[in-house]
Amino acid sequence: MEGSAALRTAHKRIELEHAVVRFAGDSGDGMQLTGSQFTLATALAGNDLSTFPDFPAEIRAPAGTTYGVSAFQIHFGAREIKTSGDELDVLVAMNPAALKVNLDEVKPGGLILVDVGAFGDKNVQKAGYEASPLADDSLKAYRVVEIDMSRHTQEAVKPFGLSKKEALRCKNMWALGLVYWMFGRDRSATEAWLKGKFAGREEIADANIAALRAGEAFGETAEMPTGVHTYAVPPAHIDAGLYRNVTGTEAMAWGLLAGMRLAGLEMTFCSYPITPASQLLHALAGLKQFEVTTFQAEDEIAACAAAIGASYAGKVGVTSSSGPGVALKTEAIGLAIATELPLIVVNSQRAGPSTGMPTKTEQSDLYQAVYGRNGDSPLIVLAARSPGDCFEVGIEAVRLATRYMTPVIVLTDGYIVNASQPWRIPDFNDYEPFPAKFATDPEGFHPYTRDAETLARPWAIPGTPGLEHRIGGLEKQDVTGNVSYDPANHQKMTDLRAEKVRHAADDIPEQTVEQGETSGRLAVVGWGSTYGPISRAVHNLRAQGHGVSHIHLRHIWPLPRNLGELLGGFDKVIVPEMNNGQLVTLLRAELMIPAHRVDKVTGKPFKISEIEAAMRAELED
Repeated sequence: MEGSAALRTAHKRIELEHAVVRFAGDSGDGMQLTGSQFTLATALAGNDLSTFPDFPAEIRAPAGTTYGVSAFQIHFGAREIKTSGDELDVLVAMNPAALKVNLDEVKPGGLILVDVGAFGDKNVQKAGYEASPLADDSLKAYRVVEIDMSRHTQEAVKPFGLSKKEALRCKNMWALGLVYWMFGRDRSATEAWLKGKFAGREEIADANIAALRAGEAFGETAEMPTGVHTYAVPPAHIDAGLYRNVTGTEAMAWGLLAGMRLAGLEMTFCSYPITPASQLLHALAGLKQFEVTTFQAEDEIAACAAAIGASYAGKVGVTSSSGPGVALKTEAIGLAIATELPLIVVNSQRAGPSTGMPTKTEQSDLYQAVYGRNGDSPLIVLAARSPGDCFEVGIEAVRLATRYMTPVIVLTDGYIVNASQPWRIPDFNDYEPFPAKFATDPEGFHPYTRDAETLARPWAIPGTPGLEHRIGGLEKQDVTGNVSYDPANHQKMTDLRAEKVRHAADDIPEQTVEQGETSGRLAVVGWGSTYGPISRAVHNLRAQGHGVSHIHLRHIWPLPRNLGELLGGFDKVIVPEMNNGQLVTLLRAELMIPAHRVDKVTGKPFKISEIEAAMRAELED
């Protein structure tokens, strides 16, 4: 499957280097739960993996329609896995709508498992088909296995006295059991999870376990069509250590908390619900025992203002949102810039403009992060590249915000926050503390004196004797902090705020090359979640002898101080990003680098093949 050498093993399983499986059905069919359990079993089997949950935007679309299809994709293998996979080796389609929405993603010759029990005339029509695709030649390019999963599930759970509706809710476990058989997965972890999940209703737990076992038994005993095999994916060779599966949301929550501990501070997280950023509020709300205060505000503006108030009081204020919500926070972010207080804004980007496609991923907020405020209002911008990388970026955001007394915007996106990967749990003792410094001496204190190295103003907690001071949104006089309308002072303060942020470039690592040489024919520059597909695409072309290199940015603003010289060593530079060329504009404007755009705004991540094609086009030009 997917380009791997297939060798039949002694157990008559075909050995694969890697495979891509997607579970798809109605949003009420439990596809996310099914995928997460397959992910757990796969991680326990020792495979490296990457997942891609794909949610419908509607809260409850009509059952059986394409609008309500929910899917969970997992790419797993015996090698390092950096993407959720280009094409599907196996699609599990629980109804006609799931088949229609996902069919284009299945590779030629790929395996499709369909529940024919859900392919009644009504569901076929709801999905937009004139006739069932199972009854014509439209699926002849694939290996299709038709199974009445609905009937088999009801038979399996009959002893537990469930209603028909409750019985059919176990269908996802039946399908999971069949896929467990296909890939040789151990079901024990899932059975333990079901017992814990439904501890108050043993009949539900037992029914789901029975369905799981029945699906596996069906695979073992049924006479499968020609071309349907069982597979073995050996464990991946990864560094020794303690691992756990982690989403970008979880890693960001822990990274922010770790940063607070390294700074010796407490966190106040203020947010307003918005997809897909809401999960960070949920994650941090469960960490109150670590001196994390969470506050759900009445709107986006209030959330940001409350976080600024927390920073003024000596904690670190953190707020989060997606693009539309960050737009509403803009004036308050400007207040944090004017008052020069630490503030962290996590932007989980989604497809726009306006409310756009709330559950789909995009990278369209780079302009907004770097430039999107009134006045000359610079701040620091960071971007996480993967779920696990969110931990490191969260720490870095706290370090820079408190050292330079400035807001920091952290860019993630819908793919990163929902996706998961195995994450090696770090030793916290390996991290160097960066304790925050508060002003305590009233001798010579003024609110806008500056540190000679960082140009940061002093952080004075209200109520400290002798440090009474005034800050606010009106322009302040240099040093004293008095309100000032003096033109020369405004020029000076504007320049100082900009220079302070530029100083951060001296405090971040120089840009390195992920793969390849530091000069050559072609550099592929990325940021954020394009890391995985760029990395694999560059690896593939380098294996074929092409002189290409991969450079990936974490620090978006200010840019690393050596970036211009590094990119200048390449004949051509291309930038794949899920927008219409926003980083390209930044590189051209700041570094005079004639970078070329590789755009995608479909709401889906880049495929490896798309980036490979872009690289080949540049190399052949």
